[in-house]
Amino acid sequence: MKNKNSKRKVELAVISDVHLGTYGSKADELLHYLKSIQPSTLILNGDIIDFWQFNKKYFPKSHMKIIKYITSLLSNGVEVYYITGNHDETLRKFAGFELGSLKIVNKVILTLGQKQAWFFHGDVFDVTMKHSKWLAKLGAIGYDTLIHLNNFTNWIAIKLGREKYSFSKSIKGMVKEAVSFINSFEETAAEIALNKGYDYVVCGHIHEPKIRHFEKEERGCTYLNSGDWVESLTALEYQKGTWRIYDYYKEVPLSQPDEESQKEAEELAMVDLANSQLFTSFFNEISK
Repeated sequence: MKNKNSKRKVELAVISDVHLGTYGSKADELLHYLKSIQPSTLILNGDIIDFWQFNKKYFPKSHMKIIKYITSLLSNGVEVYYITGNHDETLRKFAGFELGSLKIVNKVILTLGQKQAWFFHGDVFDVTMKHSKWLAKLGAIGYDTLIHLNNFTNWIAIKLGREKYSFSKSIKGMVKEAVSFINSFEETAAEIALNKGYDYVVCGHIHEPKIRHFEKEERGCTYLNSGDWVESLTALEYQKGTWRIYDYYKEVPLSQPDEESQKEAEELAMVDLANSQLFTSFFNEISK
């Protein structure tokens, strides 16, 4: 009989756009997912902590548990790459920093089997980010407000026995410019990856989970996006030469572990001191 607490082994897991520190972040659901897998490598592909909207008054225990759990993975020898994004761009000053199995980078290239995978957040393709950062930040605040309102309406919907509804997904689907931007983003990333000779290009940033293959002059490249943990609640997993999108909403009945065991609680409480100090320094930086 299979142990209920057994974890799925995956060679590589990719999460992005968690936006810890905002009302929209689904930290509890992410913690359930992380506890359901046993990755050899974990890639945090940007916007894990939302420094743009960071507020000392709002950083609940559920959000801190994500940081503690990731540091516990470090203590267990899991290789973790923290790729900086636009919402956690303050960490770019730490790029190149290594502590045990943790590496802070702006991008990373890994060999998977006989193929090359290029990982980066993706905000470099965002014209708004490059030329009107104040507008992008204003949009982020509006998005977080929309998600906060959406959470409230979905709470009511659940009480009434109705299905959840996503405001932002509906808006994206109706606005042609949004659909065009997503397609352009994917095509641009794939074209550059093809020109550089990469087999995979893995991004975050646009909160749109996707696996899409591109061909150019008899060469192929697969574009992948890990989605987010605000609405989509998705991750990318690589195992035995195959990529898949993990969808929390579809798989949580199978993957959600039981309540935290005493052993896990002790592991989280005994997080390596050096790792704890590292994250503390990050918070100190953004509080100046």
